[in-house]
Amino acid sequence: MSLKALYTAVNIAFFVALAVFFERPAHAYTDPGTALLVFQSASAAVTASLFYFRRKIKALITKPAPQPAAAKLEQTNG
Repeated sequence: MSLKALYTAVNIAFFVALAVFFERPAHAYTDPGTALLVFQSASAAVTASLFYFRRKIKALITKPAPQPAAAKLEQTNG
């Protein structure tokens, strides 16, 4: 990890920690549909990432097709 990336990660962690430790009550109304919106966003992100990496995931799950004997000989003699 480069020094710049480490510096950025430390800064982000610092500001998140500040936001968590110094939070104040909002005294505001939260709509019941808010949790559904968060769930929908998370499921859309998972679905999009699975769609984006579908070929790599398929390659991990399936076996490669068997090669004919002639192709095997060419690889060994190569």
